[in-house]
Amino acid sequence: MEHPELLVELGVVLVGLAVLSRLATRIGMPTIPLYLTAGLAFGKGGIVPLVTAEEFVQVGAEIGLILLLFMLGLEYTAAELTTTLRAQAPVGLLDLLLNFTPGFLAGLVLGWGFVLAIVLGGVTFVSSSGIIAKVLSDQGWTGNRETPIVLSTLVIEDLVMAVYLPVVGALLAGEGDVASLAPAAIGVAVVVGVLAAATRLEVGISRLVFSRSDESLLLTILGMTILVAGAAEVFGISAAVAALLVGIVLSGPAAEAAHGLLSPMRDLFAAMFFAFVGLSVDPASIPPVLAPASFLAVITLLTKVATGWIGAQRAGVGVRGRARAAALLTARGEFSIAIAGLAAAAGVAANFEALAVSYVFVLAIVGPILARLADPIGEALVHRLQAREASVR
Repeated sequence: MEHPELLVELGVVLVGLAVLSRLATRIGMPTIPLYLTAGLAFGKGGIVPLVTAEEFVQVGAEIGLILLLFMLGLEYTAAELTTTLRAQAPVGLLDLLLNFTPGFLAGLVLGWGFVLAIVLGGVTFVSSSGIIAKVLSDQGWTGNRETPIVLSTLVIEDLVMAVYLPVVGALLAGEGDVASLAPAAIGVAVVVGVLAAATRLEVGISRLVFSRSDESLLLTILGMTILVAGAAEVFGISAAVAALLVGIVLSGPAAEAAHGLLSPMRDLFAAMFFAFVGLSVDPASIPPVLAPASFLAVITLLTKVATGWIGAQRAGVGVRGRARAAALLTARGEFSIAIAGLAAAAGVAANFEALAVSYVFVLAIVGPILARLADPIGEALVHRLQAREASVR
């Protein structure tokens, strides 16, 4: 083999993640914060930075995000998600106002100008589809009443990102080319069209995909999902939302078989995904900007809590479900990192990327921990409301 050190580095990464997974199970905490911290150790400026395996881990991370969202999509039908999207459209607007505004204002206060304020607003606005999908799976919440509300919010955010990213790219480049928005418009139309068609086609597509051979079925589903996700990015849609749509379209025996076949692969590549988010962070860049990043994280944690709570309340979900929805949406991750990367590539102020990435890192750790505490918090709120009602009587 031309680069045997690649296998050594990859083996070290996987063994390290396995140890952290066992530790998380032992102490009863989510694995995501530990995986993110491991990424710091293996990234640039870390204790043992990767040399040859980083590119492989990056590809594995992309596959992990695709599988996380695909598996989540298997839990729902197109009709369910379409109905929820229509009902939750006002919540999507509220989400944008509550969570874009703090980042935008912070950019202006820090003196970074109008364009970078818009970029920072995008960083604070969008939740992490990957982290939320992992938490839903780990907590066993995929069948809960509040989960479609969370999913519809993520889809709306991804549609906003499909328009936002080319606009921001043009602003950072100092260009106003309207033609750059064409792929975004096509992407949004594709998502709407797929959801509309899937309500009628999902049974037929599932029959076409299904095979009694596990090997054939695995290759068909995995190949189709990755192909569609890659093609979607050409049209300005995130690979994650495309994978979610593929999962939604599948139903029946094909969907049931996909659970067993792809779950181990999802867990493997998802661990790489979270480690890769940590890889993108230079540990030395965090301390100087940790105070403003943490302050912004606290503000936007509260605004995301409000978004999730109001969205679940509008759908008639109980207090416990509202608490879960509120906690789930707080995590930021892959999209926010990508937005910060766009700004860095455009040669903006060095401390902008450091603050944005540190902000994401704080909420990527706090979000899963808060989700783990959501049920006890919801239970306490229920008891408090019952006590208040009893005192009134």
